[in-house]
Amino acid sequence: MFRHLREFIDSIYARDPAARSAWEVLTVYPGVHAVGFHRVSHWLWSNGLKGTARIIAHFSRWLTGIEIHPGATLGHRLFIDHGLGVVIGETAEVGDDCTLYQGVTLGGTSWQQEKRHPTLGNHVVVGAGAKVLGPIHVGDRARIGSNSVVVKDVPADATVVGIPGRVINSGDEQRRRRQEIARRIGFDAYGETPQMPDPVAQVIDRLIDHISLIEQRMEAVCKVLKAAGIPVGAGVPPLDVTRMGPAIPREPNEDPGPGPDDK
Repeated sequence: MFRHLREFIDSIYARDPAARSAWEVLTVYPGVHAVGFHRVSHWLWSNGLKGTARIIAHFSRWLTGIEIHPGATLGHRLFIDHGLGVVIGETAEVGDDCTLYQGVTLGGTSWQQEKRHPTLGNHVVVGAGAKVLGPIHVGDRARIGSNSVVVKDVPADATVVGIPGRVINSGDEQRRRRQEIARRIGFDAYGETPQMPDPVAQVIDRLIDHISLIEQRMEAVCKVLKAAGIPVGAGVPPLDVTRMGPAIPREPNEDPGPGPDDK
């Protein structure tokens, strides 16, 4: 249990730069509380104690502002960021490592006793205010843009925006590379894409492309140096800018470069 809890907290660190300590995550994150209450209510619901399960779910809604039906199935390491106004219906299924922002609805479109809520794959991000409605399937690593209304299946690695939601990116290689670098540096932008009318998002995408190009060139240089018998990377810690640490120390005689007062 403690191992799973540690994994859960670490996954929140990777997706929320505001997280400063495990104590803070466990005590003041309503999304964490809502998921915890749901684990209890879902177990009770699955074992026939539906009335008690609904009472716990109702208390969780009052405490956190997040409504999760006890019948919903949630995967591991689900992170509900901010969380206020999130609604997850009875037959909804959410995969592992998904992220939901405030105001998200995983809702139904039928009054029949049947599968009527969406199924999300793994590593899906649903932006703030988005509505995913009906018994549809959202593929792994898909992105749902903020305030979108999705009523049709979404393929894996795709990006969906608009009302009604439309696929504007089917997961090409460049986009996958951008998403991987963005994940490593801790940037997600609420499911934003460069096709949205946001010049800042477009500039960030170009910066990520530039980082990717630098990495490719550095890898090529390192291969040449290693082939020549020159050691590369000795004593240099791995890059991890998601958790900012101390700067890499210089050698004692290394020139620090010009300062702000140098002419």
